Amino acid sequence: MAKRDYYEVLGVEKNASADDIKRAYRRQAIKHHPDKNPGDKEAEAKFKECAEAYEVLSDSEKRARYDQYGHEGLRGSGVHDFSRMNVEDIFGALNLDDIFGDLFGGGFGGRSRRSSAARGPRRGYDLETVVELTLDDVAKGVEKSIEFTRQDICEECLGNGASKGSSPTKCPTCGGAGQVVKAGLGGFFQMASTCPQCKGAGKIISNPCKKCRGTGRMSKKRLVTVKIPAGVHEGQSVRISGEGEPGFEGGPRGDLYCYVRLKEHPFLQRDGINLVATVPISFTQAALGGTIEVPSLDGMRELKIPAGTQYGDVFRIKGQGLPDIRTKRNGDVLVQVMVELPKKLNSQQEELLRKFAETEDKIVFPKTKGFFEKLKEYFDKK
Repeated sequence: MAKRDYYEVLGVEKNASADDIKRAYRRQAIKHHPDKNPGDKEAEAKFKECAEAYEVLSDSEKRARYDQYGHEGLRGSGVHDFSRMNVEDIFGALNLDDIFGDLFGGGFGGRSRRSSAARGPRRGYDLETVVELTLDDVAKGVEKSIEFTRQDICEECLGNGASKGSSPTKCPTCGGAGQVVKAGLGGFFQMASTCPQCKGAGKIISNPCKKCRGTGRMSKKRLVTVKIPAGVHEGQSVRISGEGEPGFEGGPRGDLYCYVRLKEHPFLQRDGINLVATVPISFTQAALGGTIEVPSLDGMRELKIPAGTQYGDVFRIKGQGLPDIRTKRNGDVLVQVMVELPKKLNSQQEELLRKFAETEDKIVFPKTKGFFEKLKEYFDKK
């Protein structure tokens, strides 16, 4: 789920003007367009990445939020999920006639951008947002209220773009097809391009709706509740059917995809379905053993440390981890101990340790014994 910086994607500076951003996007889109790179999945992914960057940086409000808060600031702002779109639909979502003109209208790679009217009912665009979860949410599952912004049908004109008392009329130039066909050299072939009068819409709005300015759609805030299943992972998405943008010519709505982002826990780290805690112990606890308290999602738990515990040893508390999203089996809590040595000793402690050092037998320390035996063997061979 890590996203690249949008300015880096388009290859512009952060102070780039709107025209600079438009020109940069046009260059990148032409370079990575799937028609120029047939079968190249990487090029297609970059093409969609550029579209996402352009959608944000070409919108002054979204760009300001991005500049201040980064990708996190766009949460709930109705950014399209271009990764799930067809290439033709990306052009429709961004309304790119002013950037590309007829470049993709019919002569570029055989791909045709016909009007929605000519194509009949089409599904609306999908949207994406981010939902932040704690480890407790992941352990038990949770319901979250999510607010986001989407394009919706204008309540004033009911989506047709015309003011009350009027209605759109069929474009006289293309006859409602959204395209015009011209004969090529010698009349041997024909070339289709986007209608210059209706810009591919197939209709003319003489008296546009003042509320939506003839687009038939307006930005609206929406609040939905989504159920997040227990065991979900970072970057996974939960689909909310029918909460995307409205369809075209009576087509169904798109969907909303909520991508999961995990909030950092102060003591526990996730490792699959296991949870890892790093806990300090004193060198006397390590040597003599004892009972310590360790963190878990249900609060503090007691853990017995055996005598002779070494730095980095890992102990397992079974069944106290996270559930597997498929099998529902719980993982464990893995406790790794760090043996802390005192930085300063008082005189009594120092005397006791010196007496202990006099009684030490290196033979009882297997790691120490093995290390020095190998060291001696290595230098004896030289």
